[in-house]
Amino acid sequence: MGLLDVEGGVPRRVMTLFFVVDTSGSMSGERIASLNVAVREVLPMISDLSVNNADAQIKIAALEFSSGTEWMYDKPIEAENFQWRDLEAGGLTCMGEACLELASKLSTKAFMAEAMGSYAPAIILLSDGEATDDFERGLEKLKGNNWFKAAIKVAIAIDAENQHALAAFTGNKEAVLTVHNKEELKKIIRFVSVTASQVASTSVSVGKEAPKDKEDEVVTKIQEGLENDPTLAGVETGVDVATGGSNFDDWAG
Repeated sequence: MGLLDVEGGVPRRVMTLFFVVDTSGSMSGERIASLNVAVREVLPMISDLSVNNADAQIKIAALEFSSGTEWMYDKPIEAENFQWRDLEAGGLTCMGEACLELASKLSTKAFMAEAMGSYAPAIILLSDGEATDDFERGLEKLKGNNWFKAAIKVAIAIDAENQHALAAFTGNKEAVLTVHNKEELKKIIRFVSVTASQVASTSVSVGKEAPKDKEDEVVTKIQEGLENDPTLAGVETGVDVATGGSNFDDWAG
């Protein structure tokens, strides 16, 4: 199924799912390896959501940041055609630069330039540390972007000792999820990616509804999932979450 619904020929708008991934040196080893596996495994699920959605086609974009930033592809790719390229970790944590780069692409002159129009995107930030650049300046620029204001935003803190920067990014501390081992990371990436895509691809376009309602819906669904799935019992929401010192065994193969 492409931009036109197969049965009725009804044009479909596009919802873009953004993965914004910290690939700094502290993400090396099992952290980045588990992240790569989790995203590869969730892609078929997101593809199914897109193919079976009469209202929206889902596209995917991935931005990595360390000592600089780089997009996996130069434009969003249809979920059914997206091929994840395994990321490698090394360098600093230029989260502020990532914010500036994301802001530049959240525009109808860039990644949001869809002939049929776009739904507000879903953005998943994955990071294990604090920014090493001017994060506040970058985030201030990003927060002035209307697409970002309307987006569903979730952050996954990978055993991060400080979740406050991630909460500043999402604008909602309950949208910050802290994981402590590779199995939790894999499961929460799959769960959050599918949940955010489901909600975002059925929402109305920018300006028709208060975007916070959709983010609240995602947060509620995530909280319900954490409560009902024993395998996610160790995932924590909010800020000031203790990490327990990142026990090596929790991330070892």
